[in-house]
Amino acid sequence: MAAVITSQRTSTADELDEMTGMRFVQIARGGLLYDDWLIEVGKKISENHPAYPREGRIKGQNTWRCTECHGWDYKGKSGAYAKGIHYTGITGIRSYENRDPAEIVTILKNETHAFGDMLSEKDFDALALFISNGQVDVDRYIDRRTRKSKGDIANGGRIYLSTCTGCHGTDGKEITFYSGKSPEYLGTVANKNPWETLHKIRWGHPGAPMISLVFLDLKDQLDVVTFCQSLPQY
Repeated sequence: MAAVITSQRTSTADELDEMTGMRFVQIARGGLLYDDWLIEVGKKISENHPAYPREGRIKGQNTWRCTECHGWDYKGKSGAYAKGIHYTGITGIRSYENRDPAEIVTILKNETHAFGDMLSEKDFDALALFISNGQVDVDRYIDRRTRKSKGDIANGGRIYLSTCTGCHGTDGKEITFYSGKSPEYLGTVANKNPWETLHKIRWGHPGAPMISLVFLDLKDQLDVVTFCQSLPQY
């Protein structure tokens, strides 16, 4: 098994551990918006994003998602999307960690991002707060070559089995995801894309009653990823 994270606190961006009250609500919404803001605000778009590369292989609404260009690992062309169907050649958002959210809002409102009036001021603020204080350097915790989370499977199991089974089931197969014609389960996704799994464990799933576990320490969240990777994939 991969090396286990043993520190009591695993820090992310500088301010996250100190957030309370409505700021915590705000950053949690930002994590959902980064995942799929179109679902969160109830928008549907059929054409490609104007800044999405012509040679890109994704079409339509998904090209508007932040994750499609900047990645679930927040590293864009330097991360998991350095090749394959999701490659765009676009940089990630890692350089904006701990930056002034107001500065990030200005960038989000530029012509390249093309949000226009589809996001409210509150949405811009939430997304900027997430980009500044909600992202993590996932390569410290998930092995990029093996895609294995460096967590404690026993602790992850305790959290998962007491929190997540109502929807996903004890074996992670109550909800079926699809990739083409093949069914995928939680164990499938956790092994195929652990970065997406970690993001959703931390922030929840857009448009669904999935709770955010960001109130837990990052170590515990990674332990849940490790347990999910032990679930049946087929």
